[in-house]
Parts: sequence; C-alpha cells; structure tokens
Amino acid sequence: MAGFFDGLVNKLTELADSTGLTDQVHQHLAELTSPTGISTLLNQAEQAGLGDKVRSWIGNGQNLPVSPEELRSILSNQQVQALVDRTGLPAATILPALAQFLPAAVDHQTPAGAPPAA
Repeated sequence: MAGFFDGLVNKLTELADSTGLTDQVHQHLAELTSPTGISTLLNQAEQAGLGDKVRSWIGNGQNLPVSPEELRSILSNQQVQALVDRTGLPAATILPALAQFLPAAVDHQTPAGAPPAA
C-alpha cells in the first residue's frame, strides 16, 4: 500500500509541476501548517472525533496516519474547495497526497511538541 501512496504523491507533484501549480500547493500547505492553521486543524479534528490524530502530529511521539476520508471529515467544505480552486486538481487527487504529507508537515512546525501560539 505504501508504494501506491508514494506513486500518488509523485503523480500529484508531477501534475502540480506540469501545470505550474507547485507554488499554490506549497502556499496552501503553508497556510494549513501556520500557527493559526494548526490551531484550526486541531479544533476541527476534535469536532470530527479525530483529535488524537492531530495531537499525535503535534506531540513528540509517532505521528498517527490519517486516511483521505478522515482528512475530508476534518477539513471544511471551504478548505477543500480552496485546495481544488488553487490547484485545479480534484479533491480525489489532493486529499490522498495531503493525508500523506500533512502529519509530517504539522510535526515539523511543532518541534516543541505543543500547538504553536496562534
């Protein structure tokens, strides 16, 4: 299964590169992993019953994986639509790649193991 996701992530990167959307993808990921974005993500995850996943990314332990379906339940319709609008790629392409990258990106932004001050 890991090979499938690696291939998907590579494909998303190729699509973004070939369409000139790499900057938009990185910009949106930067917004999601900003202090405000992480706080919002944690609050939304708590509401979706998935706070343990996001807290694991923030904390100093192993990052729990998140499925594209779980990520979809965490993100608002507006957040998903913003990703689609900025990249021009369908949510079915974006969410699996985001599910692969977001845990490590949040972990990287929270080296102290605590949510950043928003």
